[in-house]
Amino acid sequence: MRVEEGGGSECRPVMGRIGIEAVSRHYPARKRADFRQVLLHENHCDTSTENCAEEPQSEHACSGSSFDWRDTNWSDCHRRVRSLQVRIVKAWQEGKRRKVKTLQRMLVRSLSGKALAVRRVTENQGKRTPGVDGETWSTPEAKSRAVLSLKRRGYQPRPLRRVYIPKSNGKMRPLGIPTMKDRAVQALYLFALDPVAEITADGNSFGFRPKRSAADALAKCFINLARSDSPQWVLEGDIKGCFDNISHDWLLAHIPMERAILRKWLKAGLIDQQAFRPTEAGTPQGGIISPVLANMTLDGLEAEIRKHFRQPDKVHVIRYADDFIVTGRSKELLENEINLHECS
Repeated sequence: MRVEEGGGSECRPVMGRIGIEAVSRHYPARKRADFRQVLLHENHCDTSTENCAEEPQSEHACSGSSFDWRDTNWSDCHRRVRSLQVRIVKAWQEGKRRKVKTLQRMLVRSLSGKALAVRRVTENQGKRTPGVDGETWSTPEAKSRAVLSLKRRGYQPRPLRRVYIPKSNGKMRPLGIPTMKDRAVQALYLFALDPVAEITADGNSFGFRPKRSAADALAKCFINLARSDSPQWVLEGDIKGCFDNISHDWLLAHIPMERAILRKWLKAGLIDQQAFRPTEAGTPQGGIISPVLANMTLDGLEAEIRKHFRQPDKVHVIRYADDFIVTGRSKELLENEINLHECS
């Protein structure tokens, strides 16, 4: 049985998610990076995360107002950012929201975070795709200047450049392409937001998350449906226009990041066929931080559905971005009960 809210998926992985790389000497590589597991590991390390984050940044090739891209110690950058991310997780788990904001502010102001943000936007598949200003950072000198240009004071994002790409069903998918600087600023703030997004995410959410993939979602489906006593009915849902219809007011009220910056991104507008169009709702497909904002908007769907049912109902929710399935013991339960709770 298939029930759709209309249209195809609005969450095609246009912008690839790049997790923070782990340095092998701190903890072994594993298939799924989990901030909870990293936190437990860090608690047993000899060197505290506080000391790691407070170390002087002498390893970076930086002096005054200059920065040398070629001589940057990337392992050190990853370690510093990872250390602050672990501290953000600990503070969130302890309910210290003010400390979370302080640590997020430290991360977005750090030279390590800025360098990694520029590295991300200049080494992904969209590195040669400019925004409305036509600028790309293709040389080490341009990247060095870009690192030093990432400052909150005076920052004003440019409008998005609207482009259209074909979908598998023959329709066109609209994308909003930010400028290189706006992409780098989004990547920088994403480093500070990702720890909170991961620790508050639904357990069976697999789309646009570090170290998770469609293969993991399929494996979870197999686990829940392959046994002899597994549920026999599946409701499949697809949220129509997920990216385009997210409320700006909801995002500003619930996303734990600096509201002034988030508001500027949401209200930046776009340039479509040489004409400016304001953005009143939604978050653009094409922005680095957009998939995380969409995921955080949908987090809680799993718990909301499951709390209305008991174990014998065999209700499981598995989500990949805006596509999800709900299992159940009977067709009537899925058609009547699930739809009733979605409407309430």
